[in-house]
Amino acid sequence: MGTWRVYLSGEIHTDWRETIMEQSKSLGLPVEFSAPVTDHAASDDCGAVILGDESNKFWYDNKGAKVNAIRTRTLIEKADIVVVRFGDKYKQWNAAFDAGYASALGKSLIVLHDPSLTHPLKEVDAAALAVAEKPSQVVDILKYVIHGQLDR
Repeated sequence: MGTWRVYLSGEIHTDWRETIMEQSKSLGLPVEFSAPVTDHAASDDCGAVILGDESNKFWYDNKGAKVNAIRTRTLIEKADIVVVRFGDKYKQWNAAFDAGYASALGKSLIVLHDPSLTHPLKEVDAAALAVAEKPSQVVDILKYVIHGQLDR
């Protein structure tokens, strides 16, 4: 297989994406990463800015969610592997939706979260092929599945 396409979904308040991308690059892994828009304000405002303002918050958010879904759906559908990170600071309902969507499409799903979230995410974890606690474990999984070799 040539280049592996990995979609990095979920929590936007820490540097977990950068860690995975940098470690993968340093190992020379043939991986192309993609992600949702991680600029929180842009993600919230894109629908109303592009398509016209809304006075009702429901419709404001609805427009933004739909515009963002164009990117999210497209990139998840193209991905070979979907990694979904759940942080402990906020509830990432959109990340849970991405995990479910990826699972419904039969994508290889890796979930990344702290052990304290095991119970609330039990259904998401059950759909995953791997549940990691650290970004470095995701990199180790990528290294293993790409090269088929296990470092002991």
